[in-house]
Amino acid sequence: MTAPLDSYGLVPDGAVFLIAIAIGLAFGFLLERAGFGSAPKLAAVFYFYDMAVLKVMFTAIVTASVGLWVLSAAGVLDLAEIYLVPTNLVPQFVGGLLLGAGFIIGGYCPGTSFVGMATGRVDALVYGLGLMAGLAAFAEVFPAIEGFTRLTDLGRITLPELLGLPRGLLTAALVVLAVGAFGLAAWLERRFAGKRPSNVPAD
Repeated sequence: MTAPLDSYGLVPDGAVFLIAIAIGLAFGFLLERAGFGSAPKLAAVFYFYDMAVLKVMFTAIVTASVGLWVLSAAGVLDLAEIYLVPTNLVPQFVGGLLLGAGFIIGGYCPGTSFVGMATGRVDALVYGLGLMAGLAAFAEVFPAIEGFTRLTDLGRITLPELLGLPRGLLTAALVVLAVGAFGLAAWLERRFAGKRPSNVPAD
Protein backbone atom coordinates (compact mmCIF):
# COMPACT_ATOMS: atom_id res chain seq x y z
CA MET A 1 0.00 0.00 0.00
CA THR A 2 1.43 3.34 -1.07
CA ALA A 3 0.45 6.77 0.22
CA PRO A 4 -1.06 9.28 -0.45
CA LEU A 5 -3.98 6.87 -0.34
CA ASP A 6 -6.35 9.05 -2.37
CA SER A 7 -3.84 9.40 -5.23
CA TYR A 8 -3.94 5.64 -5.75
CA GLY A 9 -7.69 5.26 -5.33
CA LEU A 10 -7.35 3.39 -2.05
CA VAL A 11 -10.05 5.43 -0.28
CA PRO A 12 -13.45 6.52 -1.63
CA ASP A 13 -13.79 10.18 -2.65
CA GLY A 14 -16.26 10.93 0.14
CA ALA A 15 -13.97 9.41 2.74
CA VAL A 16 -11.17 11.80 1.77
CA PHE A 17 -13.25 14.76 2.94
CA LEU A 18 -14.20 13.01 6.17
CA ILE A 19 -10.55 12.22 6.86
CA ALA A 20 -9.62 15.86 6.15
CA ILE A 21 -12.28 17.08 8.59
CA ALA A 22 -11.08 14.66 11.27
CA ILE A 23 -7.47 15.77 10.81
CA GLY A 24 -8.54 19.43 10.95
CA LEU A 25 -10.47 18.91 14.18
CA ALA A 26 -7.54 17.05 15.73
CA PHE A 27 -5.14 19.80 14.64
CA GLY A 28 -7.36 22.50 16.13
CA PHE A 29 -7.67 20.54 19.39
CA LEU A 30 -3.90 20.17 19.66
CA LEU A 31 -3.39 23.88 18.94
CA GLU A 32 -5.79 24.76 21.74
CA ARG A 33 -4.11 22.33 24.15
CA ALA A 34 -0.79 23.98 23.31
CA GLY A 35 -2.30 27.35 24.29
CA PHE A 36 -2.39 28.65 20.73
CA GLY A 37 -5.97 29.84 20.98
CA SER A 38 -4.78 32.75 23.13
CA ALA A 39 -3.38 35.92 21.59
CA PRO A 40 -1.13 36.77 24.59
CA LYS A 41 0.41 33.28 24.38
CA LEU A 42 1.05 33.62 20.67
CA ALA A 43 2.33 37.21 20.81
CA ALA A 44 4.73 36.31 23.63
CA VAL A 45 7.19 34.89 21.08
CA PHE A 46 7.81 38.43 19.79
CA TYR A 47 8.84 39.50 23.31
CA PHE A 48 11.05 36.42 23.83
CA TYR A 49 9.74 35.48 27.31
CA ASP A 50 7.70 32.53 26.01
CA MET A 51 8.99 30.72 22.94
CA ALA A 52 6.28 28.05 22.85
CA VAL A 53 5.27 29.03 19.31
CA LEU A 54 8.77 28.43 17.97
CA LYS A 55 9.21 25.18 19.89
CA VAL A 56 5.85 23.67 18.96
CA MET A 57 5.95 24.68 15.31
CA PHE A 58 9.60 23.66 14.88
CA THR A 59 8.78 20.30 16.48
CA ALA A 60 5.93 19.84 13.99
CA ILE A 61 8.18 20.74 11.05
CA VAL A 62 10.95 18.37 12.14
CA THR A 63 8.49 15.55 12.86
CA ALA A 64 6.88 15.95 9.44
CA SER A 65 10.26 16.17 7.68
CA VAL A 66 11.66 13.08 9.37
CA GLY A 67 8.41 11.19 8.87
CA LEU A 68 8.25 12.03 5.17
CA TRP A 69 11.86 10.98 4.66
CA VAL A 70 11.46 7.69 6.55
CA LEU A 71 8.20 6.76 4.83
CA SER A 72 9.62 7.68 1.43
CA ALA A 73 12.80 5.67 2.04
CA ALA A 74 10.66 2.71 3.13
CA GLY A 75 8.70 2.91 -0.11
CA VAL A 76 5.31 3.51 1.49
CA LEU A 77 4.96 7.18 0.50
CA ASP A 78 5.30 8.61 -3.00
CA LEU A 79 6.64 12.14 -2.50
CA ALA A 80 5.96 12.96 -6.15
CA GLU A 81 2.22 12.72 -5.42
CA ILE A 82 2.30 15.32 -2.62
CA TYR A 83 1.09 18.69 -3.82
CA LEU A 84 3.54 21.56 -3.40
CA VAL A 85 2.61 25.22 -3.77
CA PRO A 86 4.68 26.72 -6.62
CA THR A 87 7.44 29.04 -5.43
CA ASN A 88 7.06 32.72 -6.38
CA LEU A 89 9.76 34.44 -4.37
CA VAL A 90 8.80 38.12 -4.54
CA PRO A 91 5.01 37.86 -3.94
CA GLN A 92 5.48 35.20 -1.27
CA PHE A 93 8.04 37.39 0.50
CA VAL A 94 5.60 40.31 0.47
CA GLY A 95 2.79 38.01 1.62
CA GLY A 96 4.97 36.77 4.46
CA LEU A 97 5.60 40.34 5.61
CA LEU A 98 1.86 41.07 5.56
CA LEU A 99 1.08 37.88 7.48
CA GLY A 100 3.77 38.66 10.03
CA ALA A 101 2.48 42.20 10.49
CA GLY A 102 -1.04 40.89 11.00
CA PHE A 103 0.27 38.33 13.49
CA ILE A 104 2.05 41.01 15.53
CA ILE A 105 -0.86 43.46 15.46
CA GLY A 106 -3.69 40.99 16.04
CA GLY A 107 -1.93 38.30 18.05
CA TYR A 108 -3.22 35.50 15.82
CA CYS A 109 -2.41 33.79 12.56
CA PRO A 110 -5.33 32.60 10.40
CA GLY A 111 -5.44 29.07 11.82
CA THR A 112 -5.12 30.05 15.47
CA SER A 113 -7.82 32.72 15.09
CA PHE A 114 -10.32 29.97 14.26
CA VAL A 115 -9.12 27.99 17.26
CA GLY A 116 -9.72 31.08 19.38
CA MET A 117 -13.17 31.58 17.87
CA ALA A 118 -14.07 27.95 18.61
CA THR A 119 -13.35 28.58 22.30
CA GLY A 120 -15.40 31.79 22.39
CA ARG A 121 -12.68 34.45 22.32
CA VAL A 122 -14.07 37.80 21.14
CA ASP A 123 -10.70 39.10 19.97
CA ALA A 124 -10.30 36.00 17.79
CA LEU A 125 -13.75 36.63 16.33
CA VAL A 126 -12.80 40.21 15.43
CA TYR A 127 -9.56 38.95 13.89
CA GLY A 128 -11.45 36.28 11.95
CA LEU A 129 -13.91 38.82 10.59
CA GLY A 130 -10.99 40.97 9.48
CA LEU A 131 -9.48 37.90 7.84
CA MET A 132 -12.68 37.27 5.89
CA ALA A 133 -12.85 40.92 4.84
CA GLY A 134 -9.23 40.77 3.68
CA LEU A 135 -9.89 37.65 1.62
CA ALA A 136 -12.90 39.30 -0.02
CA ALA A 137 -10.85 42.43 -0.79
CA PHE A 138 -8.04 40.31 -2.23
CA ALA A 139 -10.50 38.50 -4.49
CA GLU A 140 -11.73 41.84 -5.80
CA VAL A 141 -8.28 43.28 -6.57
CA PHE A 142 -6.71 40.03 -7.76
CA PRO A 143 -7.29 40.67 -11.50
CA ALA A 144 -5.30 43.90 -11.17
CA ILE A 145 -2.37 42.29 -9.33
CA GLU A 146 -2.37 38.84 -10.92
CA GLY A 147 0.82 39.63 -12.81
CA PHE A 148 2.60 40.52 -9.57
CA THR A 149 1.51 37.25 -7.91
CA ARG A 150 3.34 35.32 -10.64
CA LEU A 151 6.66 37.18 -10.45
CA THR A 152 9.83 35.10 -9.97
CA ASP A 153 7.97 31.86 -10.62
CA LEU A 154 10.31 28.95 -9.81
CA GLY A 155 7.63 26.31 -10.13
CA ARG A 156 7.47 23.24 -7.91
CA ILE A 157 10.85 23.15 -6.21
CA THR A 158 12.28 21.57 -3.06
CA LEU A 159 15.51 22.19 -1.15
CA PRO A 160 17.06 18.86 -2.21
CA GLU A 161 16.44 19.82 -5.84
CA LEU A 162 17.60 23.40 -5.37
CA LEU A 163 20.80 22.52 -3.49
CA GLY A 164 21.50 19.20 -5.16
CA LEU A 165 21.85 17.45 -1.81
CA PRO A 166 20.33 14.17 -0.56
CA ARG A 167 17.00 14.54 1.26
CA GLY A 168 18.33 12.51 4.20
CA LEU A 169 21.27 14.87 4.69
CA LEU A 170 19.02 17.93 4.70
CA THR A 171 16.63 16.21 7.11
CA ALA A 172 19.52 15.51 9.50
CA ALA A 173 20.67 19.13 9.17
CA LEU A 174 17.14 20.29 10.05
CA VAL A 175 17.18 18.16 13.21
CA VAL A 176 20.50 19.70 14.24
CA LEU A 177 19.14 23.18 13.51
CA ALA A 178 16.07 22.41 15.63
CA VAL A 179 18.20 21.35 18.59
CA GLY A 180 20.11 24.62 18.34
CA ALA A 181 16.88 26.59 18.04
CA PHE A 182 15.44 24.93 21.14
CA GLY A 183 18.60 25.79 23.08
CA LEU A 184 18.41 29.41 21.91
CA ALA A 185 14.71 29.54 22.82
CA ALA A 186 15.44 28.31 26.34
CA TRP A 187 18.16 30.94 26.75
CA LEU A 188 15.86 33.71 25.50
CA GLU A 189 13.11 32.65 27.90
CA ARG A 190 15.52 32.89 30.83
CA ARG A 191 16.98 36.16 29.58
CA PHE A 192 13.60 37.88 29.11
CA ALA A 193 11.61 36.21 31.89
CA GLY A 194 11.30 39.58 33.64
CA LYS A 195 9.48 41.04 30.64
CA ARG A 196 6.43 38.82 31.16
CA PRO A 197 3.41 41.01 32.02
CA SER A 198 1.96 40.38 35.46
CA ASN A 199 -1.42 39.44 33.96
CA VAL A 200 0.09 36.67 31.79
CA PRO A 201 0.67 33.56 33.91
CA ALA A 202 3.73 31.38 33.37
CA ASP A 203 3.20 27.81 32.16
